Amino acid sequence: MVEKMGAAGEACRVVLVSCPVEVADPLARALVEARQAACVNVVPGMQSVYRWRGRVESGAEALLLIKTTVAAWPRLQQTVRTLHPYAVPEIIALDPVAGWPDYLRWVAECVHAD
Repeated sequence: MVEKMGAAGEACRVVLVSCPVEVADPLARALVEARQAACVNVVPGMQSVYRWRGRVESGAEALLLIKTTVAAWPRLQQTVRTLHPYAVPEIIALDPVAGWPDYLRWVAECVHAD
């Protein structure tokens, strides 16, 4: 059985953030410690190619896969913007279609919106 909601009907959200490798762990820990995320997977070894200020650039980055709730999204987004070194950080929210009910409940129990 799968569902979209966690505890008390709280919808879960997955957020993607790419960042410099040296920022990944401190940012992930800050989000979990502030209860804005239940879990952050840090995926190292990513190479990004992007256009910035009219030029094609590339660089090593880490990808953060952040599990949170819809209610915590505004606070999480602000925290990432505050702690992230890029002028325009990648912060992309995805709403899962479904998930394992026990996991979704756990995410909702771990995250506080305030």
